[in-house]
Amino acid sequence: MNDNSLDILVKMGMELTTLAVKGTTTAIHSKIESVKNEKNADTLRNTYDEIINQVLSEREEAIRIAKVYKEELDKVVISDNDIKHLHNTITKVLEILPQNEPVESLAQIKELISIDVLKTMQLLGFNYKAAIGEPLTVLCADAIKSKLSNKKNVNKR
Repeated sequence: MNDNSLDILVKMGMELTTLAVKGTTTAIHSKIESVKNEKNADTLRNTYDEIINQVLSEREEAIRIAKVYKEELDKVVISDNDIKHLHNTITKVLEILPQNEPVESLAQIKELISIDVLKTMQLLGFNYKAAIGEPLTVLCADAIKSKLSNKKNVNKR
């Protein structure tokens, strides 16, 4: 997990703590008790509207915080099915790409994408999506550019 993700999680934790200690239940109960004997319909409606708006607002805030937590978690967590799919796909990609790397290094890359290694590294905070995804993106882009420039050179002749 990088520093930015950690900062976001700390901020969300603080916001969640603030939301939790706000005492909405007590405040709502107090408002309801204060208008129990109220006869004015407008005052009652306004108080209940205020209560409902407060509850809805805090619900939306809790949902927003949960979404941010989930987004941060999704950045680093890879499911078992995703790992299997990733391993199979990376194996195919490495076989398709030009063999500029020694065969041993390609085998090592495949081993890095085993379920046990990925799960253990994730538990230690390693971000495979950044470590593998970004270099693979560059590798694929370079391979495509290389193929395109070779075709342009052949067509110019």
